[in-house]
Parts: sequence; C-alpha cells; structure tokens
Amino acid sequence: MDPPAAKRSRGCPVEPEERDAGAGAKRGRGRPEALLDLSAKRVAESWAFEQVEERFSRVPEPVQKRIVFWSFPRSEREICMYSSLGYQPPEGEHDARVPFTRGLHLLQSGAVDRVLQVGFHLSGNIREPGGPGEPERLYHVSISFDRCKITSVSCGCDNRDLFYCAHVVALSLYRIRHARQVELRLPISETLSQMNRDQLQKFVQYLISAHHTEVLPTAQRLADEILLLGSEINLVHGAPDPTAGAGIEDANCWHLDEEQIQEQVKQLLSNGGYYGASQQLRSMFCKVREMLRMRDSNGARMLILMTEQFLQDPRLALWRQQGAGMTDKCRQLWDELGALWVCVVLSPHCKPEERASWLQLLGKWDKLDVCPLEEGNYAFNGPSLQPTTALSPGPEEEEEVVVAAGSRHTVFGRALQAGSLQWSDTHLQRILASDCYGPSLTGHMGSDKPTFDPQGRPLWLGEPFPTACARVDTLRAHGYPRQALRLAGAIVNTLRLQRRHQLESYKQQKKELLQKGSTCITNTEGWVGHPLDPIGCLCRALLEACRLEEETLALYPDSGPEKRKVAYQHVQVPGSSGESYLALALEVALLGLGQQRALPEGLYAQDKVVRNEEQLLALLEEVELDERLVQVLRKQSGLLLDGGPFSGFGEVLFRESVPMHTCARYLFTALLPHDPNLAYRLALRAMRLPVLETALTAGEPHPSPLDSVMSNRFPRWFILGHLETRQCELASAMLTAAKGDPKWLHTVLGSIQQNIHSPALLFKLAQDACKTATPANAPPDTTLLGIALELGLQVMRMTLSTMTWRRREMVRWLVSCATEIGLQALMNIMQNWYSLFTPVEAATIVAVTGTTHATLLRLQLEAPQREELWACARTLALQCAMKDPQNCALPALTLCEKNHAAFEAAYQIVLDAAASGLGHAHLFTIARYMEHRGLPLRAYKLATLALAQLSIAFNQDSHPAVNDVLWACSLSHSLGRHELSAIVPLIIRSIHCAPMLSDILRRWTLSAPGLGPLGARRAAKPLGADRAPLCQLLDAAVAAYINTSHSRLTHISPRHYGDFIEFLGKARETFLLAPDGHLQFSQFLENLKQTYKGKKKLMLLVRERFG
Repeated sequence: MDPPAAKRSRGCPVEPEERDAGAGAKRGRGRPEALLDLSAKRVAESWAFEQVEERFSRVPEPVQKRIVFWSFPRSEREICMYSSLGYQPPEGEHDARVPFTRGLHLLQSGAVDRVLQVGFHLSGNIREPGGPGEPERLYHVSISFDRCKITSVSCGCDNRDLFYCAHVVALSLYRIRHARQVELRLPISETLSQMNRDQLQKFVQYLISAHHTEVLPTAQRLADEILLLGSEINLVHGAPDPTAGAGIEDANCWHLDEEQIQEQVKQLLSNGGYYGASQQLRSMFCKVREMLRMRDSNGARMLILMTEQFLQDPRLALWRQQGAGMTDKCRQLWDELGALWVCVVLSPHCKPEERASWLQLLGKWDKLDVCPLEEGNYAFNGPSLQPTTALSPGPEEEEEVVVAAGSRHTVFGRALQAGSLQWSDTHLQRILASDCYGPSLTGHMGSDKPTFDPQGRPLWLGEPFPTACARVDTLRAHGYPRQALRLAGAIVNTLRLQRRHQLESYKQQKKELLQKGSTCITNTEGWVGHPLDPIGCLCRALLEACRLEEETLALYPDSGPEKRKVAYQHVQVPGSSGESYLALALEVALLGLGQQRALPEGLYAQDKVVRNEEQLLALLEEVELDERLVQVLRKQSGLLLDGGPFSGFGEVLFRESVPMHTCARYLFTALLPHDPNLAYRLALRAMRLPVLETALTAGEPHPSPLDSVMSNRFPRWFILGHLETRQCELASAMLTAAKGDPKWLHTVLGSIQQNIHSPALLFKLAQDACKTATPANAPPDTTLLGIALELGLQVMRMTLSTMTWRRREMVRWLVSCATEIGLQALMNIMQNWYSLFTPVEAATIVAVTGTTHATLLRLQLEAPQREELWACARTLALQCAMKDPQNCALPALTLCEKNHAAFEAAYQIVLDAAASGLGHAHLFTIARYMEHRGLPLRAYKLATLALAQLSIAFNQDSHPAVNDVLWACSLSHSLGRHELSAIVPLIIRSIHCAPMLSDILRRWTLSAPGLGPLGARRAAKPLGADRAPLCQLLDAAVAAYINTSHSRLTHISPRHYGDFIEFLGKARETFLLAPDGHLQFSQFLENLKQTYKGKKKLMLLVRERFG
C-alpha cells in the first residue's frame, strides 16, 4: 500500500523539499542529486551502521560521512509530533507555550550555537533569555539518532514532560534546516583508530584533566580492569562507542519516555473528575492515532503504557466492590481505548509476531476482574452484510442473539475478535488496490457470495457491518486514506443493495404488517451508538475526502476556541456517473440515523445512542446543502418513509424501537425550504413514541405530570425524559414553521395531542406557541394563539386531579393567553371552569386576573362588554363559593362588592355554610372583612356564629383564636349594651380560660358600651363588674380561676411554684372586682391550704405572699 500523502502544515514544520537551506549539497534548480547522496539516503533510512560495516570490509570515509549525514531525521513533522502534547494551552495562549513553538522561536532568535555532530550523536548549546531581572540560562542538549529517528535525548533543563522540550526541538530544527552549517565528524571510534599510542595517551590524559572531577573514578576503575588480564573487559572484542549508531539487533524507534507517560496517565486518572484531565487523556489518544498514521511503532507502544495505567486505576476495584457504575467521562475514555486497540490489532501492515504479542496482552487484560465490561447488549458475532434480509429473525437466530448477549464481553473483546481478521482476501485486496475494480477485471472468485452489484460496482459481504466499518477506520488510522475510501464505497454499495431487497421484501408483506399494526424488531442492535461507531467511521472517511481546506498538523486536535467552520466540496467517486463522496456521506448518515432499532440496555449505552446521534447530526450540519445534496435528502427521506419495519420512519414500529425525533428535526429544518410537504410528513411520522403509546390505555391519568411518564413503569428506558424533551423540540419546530398556515397548524396540533403525554412538555409547547404567535412588532397569529390555548386547556384537564407546584403558573398563563385571543375565549374558560380549575384557582386566579385593570385595558372593551365580563366573573365566584365556601367565600365577597345582589348572594352562602360547619377561623376572617367594609352588624352576626363553634380550654391561653375573640368582644362592646349582653353567654360557654375571661372583663369595664367608633352613644358611664350583664362574666372568671388552680395543683412540680404564685396574684385581682371579693379569695386560699397541706413548701409561699 502507498504511504500517506504528506501535506504541508500551516505555521508548523517545513518539509525538506521546500527549504532554501537544504540538507544536501547545493545544486541549481532542476539539477539532479548526486548518486552518492541518493544511495546514502536509502542506506541511512534502512540499515543500521553496524550492518553497513559488516556488509563491506572497508567503507570509504566520504561514504561514511554521507550515511551519517543522512541518518538524522529530515522531516520536521515527526519533531512536531513528539513535542506537542505535554501542555494544554489555555484560551488566549493557543500554541504559545507548546514546546515545538517555543523551540522554533529559540531557533529563529539565534539561541542555538556550538552544534557538533559526532557520528550518530548531535550536541549543542541553547541560550534561553531569562525573565525580567533574571540572567540568561544555558542548556546543553545531546541527541542520539539512528535510521532517521531520534533514539534518545538529554537536556540540562531536566524536562519532566511527556515528549521533547523546546531546547531539543531547537537543536533538531537547527540540524534539519542548517545541516551544512553543522560541523560533522565520523564516530569517535573512527577518529581514535587513526591515533598512535602516544596520541591516544595524550587524548585520554587531556580528557581526564578537563573533566577530572566527573570521570576520574571511572577512568581509574577502567584502567584497573584493563590491566587485569582475565577481566571481563579484556574478553570482549572492541569497545562501546555511543556515537557509532545502533546495532543490527537494536530496535529502531523514536525516543519515548515510558516512565513519564505512565506517571502522567496515572496523575490524569487520579484527577478524572476534572474536565481538563479528560481532555489531556483524549489528546494522548489523538497522539496515538497520529503516530499510527505516521506508521510509527511508538503508537502501539504508547497505547500499551496507557492501558496498563488505566487498568491500575484504583477506582476500578472500588466501583466493582460497591457495584456502582463508573462515571460517564471515564466510560467514554475506556470506549476510546477499546476502539484504538481494534485499530492497532487490525493493522494492515503489522508483523505477525507483533499482532501475536498484542493479542497476548489483550487476552491477559481481558481476564482481569477489574477490566470494564462493554455496555449495552451488542452482539459480537452479529449478522453479516447480506444482499437479502428477512423481515424478522427466526427462532433459532433469536436464541443465538440471546446467548451471545449473555456472555461476558470486556472493552477489549472486539480487539481480540479483530485479531482473527485478515487482509489477504483476494476480492478485498482488489477493492483496496484500484478505483476501477469491476467484473471485467476478474473472473469467478470461487465464492458463493456475490462480489458485484447489478451495476458492476464491488460489494463487500460476509462480515458484520460494524466490522467492515472498523476496517475503514483502521485504514484511515494507519495512513491509507485512498484504500479506506475504496472499501467505504464497496460497503455503501452493499448497503444499497441490501436496502433494495428489504423494500422488496416489505412490499410483499406490507398488507399483513399494516393489519397487525406492529412488528418485531429487524435490527436487534443499532449502528448508531454501537461500540465500533460504524456509521461515524464511514461518514468521517467519506467527508474527509471532500474537505476543502488543507489538513493541518494540529498540536492539540479539537482544542482552542477559534475552530474554523469546515468547508466541503463535491469530489466525484471514481468510475461512477456523477456521484460524490459528499452525497454518499449524507446517504450513509441518514441510513444509520433512520434505522429502526431496539434501544440498548443500560444507562450509559442509551446515553451513548443519544450522544452518537448528536455527533452525527453535528457533522451533517457542517455541510452546506446545495441542489445535489437536497436531491439526496429528498430521495433518502422518501425511502425512510417507505422503509416499513426496517426504517424508524416506517408505517409500523416495534414497541421499544429508538425514536426518530432528533433525526427528524434535522431533516425537517433542511427540507422545509425545498419541499415543505415532505418535511411535514417526515416530522409528523417521527412524532411517535411507541413505548408510551402501548403503555397508556385510553383515559388513563398521567402518573407523573412533570417528569418522564414511564420512568416508574419502564426503568429500562433510562433516557425517556430526554427522548420526550426531543419530541417536544420537534413539535415546537413544526409549530413555529407552520405559523400562518392553518392547515399544517391543526395537523401538528393533532399529532401533539396524540403523541405527547407529559403535561410539563405540553405546557412548554403552549408557552412557545403563544410567544411565537405574539411578536412584538407584528399582529398576532390568531390560529397559532388558538392552538396554544388548546394545548393549555389540555394541560389543565390532565393536571386537575394531580395537583403540581406549577399549577398556579399554568393557570395564570392560561388566563393571559385567553386574554390575548379576546373576550370570548376568556369568558369560555370562566364558564367551563369546573373541568379546568379547582374552585380556589377559579376564584382567586381566574376571576381576579380576568377582571384586573390591566386585563380590561388589554381587551379594550366597551361598557356593555365590560359589564358582561364582570357578571361572568361574579357568577364564577359564587359557584366556587358554593362548592368550596371554606376557601372561596371571601374571594367571592370581594369580587361581588360592587354588585348588591351578588354580594347578598355571597353573604347568604356564608351564612348557609356556617350552619353546615364552616370553621370559626374562616368565619372570623369574613367577619373582619365585613367590619372593614363598614358592615358591623353583619360582622357581629358572623362573629357570634364563630364563637358558637369555638371552645378554648382552661390551659389554652395561647390559642390561635385569642385575638379573634378579643376583636369580637371589642366589636360587641362598641355596638352597645344589647349586643354586649347577647354575646356574654356565648363567651361564657365557649371560653374556659381564666386569664382570657378576666382580660375580656377588664376591657369591658374601661369604657361605656356603644362609645366605640362603630356604635352610637347609648350609655353615659362604664358598666360595673358586679352588675348585669358583666356579673355573669365575673362569676365565670372566678369559677375558672378556682377550677384552673385545682387542675394545676394536681400535678404541679416545685419548679412551677413561682408561676403558680403569680397565677394566684392575677386571680386575686379578678376576685376583688366583686363586692365580697376579698372574702371569697380568703376562703379560696383557706380551702387550698387545707386541701393541699401536704405541699408544705408551696403553702409556705402562699402564706408569705397572701397571708
């Protein structure tokens, strides 16, 4: 296979062919390169220098120099790849502190000097300016290389990042861009071989003298070993030379700091709850893919290191022990890890021993108890791509699926399965090799399965669709974009042929299926949300071929705030009649999104279906639709509508199939400007949510008005609330688009009423429709307003028996919506209130809000119409008062104030309710209202009715009705002696609390009755407590004090003695109001002393206080 085409990167590396100061000999434009350089380049790329020395007994020095010269990496692309991961730049500093960018800046500022290449070793100094007030810093950098790869690096900055520091980058770029300025020497062993004994001795002594503090102990040890004849050093031929390059058996790979990778992954996993940690780990995954694309063996090596750290994450054991699922972020990282291993194992160019070692590792990891399992019930040996597909699996196939789903599958299971896949199939090789592969180029392939469709285009059959798409992803990942496109085209041809046969099969059984009204699922596992993401792999491969902009070498893929919008162009499919890869991508995406499929098991798997749908639609939304793509949309939409049980838009649906709301919303928006009828047909068909349609019987109340309807009945549908929200968004989009078109508005309304069962979502739709129908600077859309009102009425009916905390908001909104429509709509909801509102809502919100000054101004009514509305509101209030007098009587009175007849009717309702048990608290409230209205006699009447129902015991001096009783007494006193006389028996019968009775008695004796603001002057002086009618109250108060004292003394404790003495003091004050009060109190005290003489301490206190 051809290597990937190298593309120039913006603002990053410069390819060797484009540099002015090239790495070879200077030559004029068009002048051929020297044969020595051409051959030295090839040898330097492929052979270890030891192999050159063994192959040829003598290698001339000029040849050696050219091989050594060309052994250093020639492309800056790899340097950039290995110096652009360890730092995630914050917003506003994009690439500013990336090691590659910093190294490039150091090079351009002349910070590199004293560069020397000795054999396969490069060294130099980097002078980096210090910060403000800091001195310049000098770093010594050493680089070893072999066969155009950097094999080790060393820098004085003590870099602790994953890859190369800026100083290594600066020295490497200097060597690539200014190769002719670098002093070049052969390996040091070649120089030493040219010296005689004296020169060697001088060389060693000078070397030791220059670095005696560092090397003297080592030099002495080596000298001792050399002088010892039988030492190990004397048994080895020759001596090591760090500048002589690698040996034949040495691995040839770029330098990778394994310890740093492990440490950083471990640290990032420990911070797994933070968004930045997940982003860093994803950057590392992207770097692995970049290495795979460059055919760099470190890609697999780095993935192994990361996987080992992932498996050592202590949270895995904790989650397993607690039986809890891992976090979504962590699960997504594991999914990406598993998908990367599929790409690695399925590599089309790896050696068998490499694949065997990977599979051995994967097998070991797969058996670990902490290894996460794959979410969802996706089969590992699903149905293969076939030219024909039955409408439903037979009993035997169903049993196989159940068995497969029940076995244990970890995230590495698919990579292990990929280990058995090969690339040696002749038909597959021919698909990958040519754009023009057809029946004319081959004979019979020796297989029963067809290899071409009727149009002569190649097919790829015989393995599951996700597996075939994994091959496409693998080819892209390993740098074979053309081959990936060819295989993707063959898979699309197969999908088309399969769909054609599906439609034919459905047409034959359409009548039978429509009579049944339901179907069994034809796809037990969906392609959207699948662990291998087959639709996404196929779409990205096809879209990549159509990108207008150059591919850039992203230091951090998907990072940075300034993401440019991707532009696509039509690129014709070779050998086709005008088809483009862009159209194929759109077709494949719609085929996957519109597939009728069962919802997978598990919260994460279901959430992944939703997330995968959104990712695919985000890809499609980047594509600007032209006429060709609109035609594709129209054709695919028609096929989806006619797809029967194979399509989520078909006429018959499996009960638990994934809804099509998100896909339908995209199609509706895209098709609406071009084909409105088709757009509405699709969207209306997609409004179904069959799992709810079959669960709720007709007329059944909604179990949870504001939350997901079936969360308690179908716990398997964890994302049902999200799906219902998407359904609502689709309906809202249709309502907004249909504004001004009554026909479609009523059609959409019917679909909403039939398919949406959540009152909260219906209410949101009603609000959105009302807002859309009433723009600020344009006349309202009456049809859309009517639909908003109709939806609001439906919500009121649905939630009438199951009250919610949002009901008051809903009722207020409904009144405002009816007001926007007009007087008749407002009067209709008032007249039919009993089926929409509770009496309290109708009386306190509907009637009041409907008659406020703001409402009347909004309606702009004439006087007769205004009176008609008031009459309707009063009638509503009276009806509510009759149905719920306890809560609605006062609002009804308030509303009927301006109409005498209505007010009298409301007052009579209160009197009737008092006779049938209206509570004293409500009666007191209405009585106070009457007093406030200037109707004291009615207030007095209601107060006496309330007192008749009241009972305050001897120890209830903090009873909630105390203030109401005192108010009633004050009212009766202000009205006159007659009213006062009438209320005294009620007070005596209802109140047994001595302090309260004495308080009332004292208040009444302060002024003459009838002198209050509400009464006429009927008495000249205050009433005496010893005369009627107050003498009865005085006797009751004295009796209450006597009874209360005996009750308290029965169970009194010493700590309450002080309180009791104070109580007796108040009692004496009341006793003294009577003419013989002093005598009565003395007799009362003597009685207490005799009766409770056992309580000596208490009686002593009584004697001290009262004698």
